[in-house]
Amino acid sequence: MTGRLDGKKIAFLMANSGVEEVELTHPWKALQDEGATTVLIAPERGTVQAFESDVEKAGTYEAELAVADADAGDYDALVLPGGTTNPDQLRLDDDAVAFVKAVAASGKPIAAICHGPWTLIEAGVVDGKRLSSWPSLRTDITNAGGTWFDQEATTCGHGGYTLVSSRNPDDLDAFSAAAIDAFAG
Repeated sequence: MTGRLDGKKIAFLMANSGVEEVELTHPWKALQDEGATTVLIAPERGTVQAFESDVEKAGTYEAELAVADADAGDYDALVLPGGTTNPDQLRLDDDAVAFVKAVAASGKPIAAICHGPWTLIEAGVVDGKRLSSWPSLRTDITNAGGTWFDQEATTCGHGGYTLVSSRNPDDLDAFSAAAIDAFAG
């Protein structure tokens, strides 16, 4: 049986601590189930500490590559999981911001959930986009030139790359399905 994402290589970018575990594992599994090769990238190669509800330590995962060593040209798409502290750290990491900017500039699709759009905002790639996120990002998105929607999954092709976005872990089924559609496209 072949999957819709056979032959696709998808980057998952997160900080070494703070990612919301289910926002990593749910789309990770969904994309792999469709045949994608998934690569975990973080500021530093090695352990990524995930959390549940931003406060309780959850599982650990291995970042295969430091973002400074990652080349956007090696990937077909990018996923930005949330968690409050995860994207807050990424938006302060010059290499992470440059990687996100390079993926968007190359026209490759990006999927971001919950607080994940903070990194997109820092990269300057939200202007003209329609997107969903955790409600507290509404003002940040609007100030960055985006239009915020309160819906479980939003897909926007404006501005040279496709962006899939969702509000929170309750939206993961819709988020993963929309990401698969965008990444298969």
